Amino acid sequence: MANIRNFCIIAHIDHGKSTLADRFLEITGTIEKRQMKAQYLDQLELERERGITIKMAPVRMTYKLTTNDQRPEAVNQKSSVVSRESSSSEYILNLIDTPGHPDFGYEVSRALEAVEGAILLVDGTQGIQAQTLSSFYAAKKSGLKIIGAVNKVDLFQQTRTETDITRTVSDIAQTGAESSRLDSVIEDLAYLIDCSPEEIHKISGKTGQGVRELLNDIVARVPSPQAYLEKSQQLSVSSRQLSVFSRALIFDSFYDDHKGIIASVRVFDGEFTQLEDVFLIAAREKFRVKEVGYFSPSLVAGKKLAEGEIGYLVTGIRDPHKIKIGDTIISLKARPRINTDKTQTVTDDSQLLSVSSRSLSVPQLALPGYKEPKPVVFVSFYPDNPDEYDDLKKSLERLKLNDSSFTFEPDLNEVLGRGFKGGFLGKLHFEIILQRLEKEFGIKTITSFPSVAYRIKISESHKKHISLESEEDSNGKYFVVKNPGDLPDEFDGIWEPMIKVEIISPRHLLGTVLKLKEDFRWQDIFSEQLSEKIIVKTRMPLAELISDFDDRLKSISGGFASFSYEEDGYQKSDLAKIDVLVAGEIVPGLSRILPKKNIERESRKIILRLKETLPRQQFVQAVQARALGRIIARENIPALKKDVTGYLYGGDRTRKMKLWKKQQRGKKKLLSLARVRISPEDFKKLLSK
Repeated sequence: MANIRNFCIIAHIDHGKSTLADRFLEITGTIEKRQMKAQYLDQLELERERGITIKMAPVRMTYKLTTNDQRPEAVNQKSSVVSRESSSSEYILNLIDTPGHPDFGYEVSRALEAVEGAILLVDGTQGIQAQTLSSFYAAKKSGLKIIGAVNKVDLFQQTRTETDITRTVSDIAQTGAESSRLDSVIEDLAYLIDCSPEEIHKISGKTGQGVRELLNDIVARVPSPQAYLEKSQQLSVSSRQLSVFSRALIFDSFYDDHKGIIASVRVFDGEFTQLEDVFLIAAREKFRVKEVGYFSPSLVAGKKLAEGEIGYLVTGIRDPHKIKIGDTIISLKARPRINTDKTQTVTDDSQLLSVSSRSLSVPQLALPGYKEPKPVVFVSFYPDNPDEYDDLKKSLERLKLNDSSFTFEPDLNEVLGRGFKGGFLGKLHFEIILQRLEKEFGIKTITSFPSVAYRIKISESHKKHISLESEEDSNGKYFVVKNPGDLPDEFDGIWEPMIKVEIISPRHLLGTVLKLKEDFRWQDIFSEQLSEKIIVKTRMPLAELISDFDDRLKSISGGFASFSYEEDGYQKSDLAKIDVLVAGEIVPGLSRILPKKNIERESRKIILRLKETLPRQQFVQAVQARALGRIIARENIPALKKDVTGYLYGGDRTRKMKLWKKQQRGKKKLLSLARVRISPEDFKKLLSK
């Protein structure tokens, strides 16, 4: 393991992470120049269009130090010492390109556990952004060796020589200002990482400037892998005892039509070979490994995956629920028999695996940090063409195979017909699934308003009427409301999910940014200075984030402010449900859960929008918003006028009166039997506004 370096690149969106990875592939010769293309590791078309990493991309690179390169000095570790004399000039560099958006925070945290080092990349023209900070905190929490690098320094270089007589005083002053701005970014990054500015690499992912020196520094400063049990402070085991079992961490997975689900893994203890039996701890599943190998970045089959290596295992499993990100794989080959029965723990004669005089059950063998990713945003979507329902279902099942965190279940809307309610890790996750449906499968959909999972408590007298799923925590049992229309009229309390938000903005825009605090219900506002920028830390409901927070923040800051967030539990809130009624009947899909103080204002907006959208009928339509047990707002859509006497001329007026009275009786009868049907086209207009 002495010549292995496992690392990742972490950065804010559009700071040049994928471009830097391209230069790594070029310099190491992993990809031939004739095959090279921009953003090589971003395989999805959507990733290239949006300029963001959606799916993790591991790659193994072989890096040979030339005689001109600086050889790494000794790297002291508990398990090994890598020195000039003992180490080879050839190194295996395992890079994991991770998504940076907080929607995928759990998956990224598992990938960070699979490496020992991270490059914290910052765009020199933009400086430190919100996701720079969140990425740094995550890497620091994982105990990684962090190497700082400022990208796009080629944009700061002088385009004119000192002898160019056409250079003006203003040109020279501007060059000095740009150089000062770059120095400021370097100092900020050095302060964040707690190192000297001289240790920050100045690179250009576009031109390749400074990239080879960065690779050399990775070899020199990122520690080589260790067996997990050897570095664990909880267990004390010898080298002989480490061979008792092999363990690997699943940090990603994807689906292959012929091979089934392929798990991306980091081997922490022992080794894995083809055709051996392994056991998934969290999923409680046993399977036989069909193939092992590594990423180059395409799949390259090998004989084994050894300790400290990153690669893949072909599982042959086709049920995405059985392969969970963060799960631990244990090898069963030539080791004490592990009982995979769900009612038992472990195995051998005493049904316990003894390691260094300690008894470990199966859960104790799991690598720490696993949790079940839970959807936090829920959206119902229906095919634009009702005949495409079966195609939509097959497409969602296909997407599910490559994205185990995405959930969906059948849903029914009286207006839009059959569809599905999807659960997502965040708003971006939802947008990605929606765009992939359209681009990869050609299916257009109509979506409902995004909602979050609320918790409610209900008295015993009302529980018999409730058919909601329930959850429990330290505060007791709750019912979960994912669809606003399912919120009962009577409940004892409602809790909504909260998030912690960090906003980074230029200092002069602080007052403008703080204007959002009332509209988005900010709490516990705190600010701190970071060079020429200001960091605003606050707490807010998740429901406010998925409305239009991102758009509003970009609008008022001119795109200069950025934010990151993390989940922060639940909080009891003063909320109520708005039901929309047309001609006395509730319209499914238009119900909303909002703060009571905003009920009247939002009700008025919804009713006016309906009045503008719905077509007129032969009778007057009452459009109402109901909340808190009463009608909050009402508008009438006038009836269509039909001139029933237009064909008459002259004559006795009593004939006209007879026709008018007949028309009035007909309208009253129509009104008593009226049932307004909102067309899918009108419903789509209502949801799109």
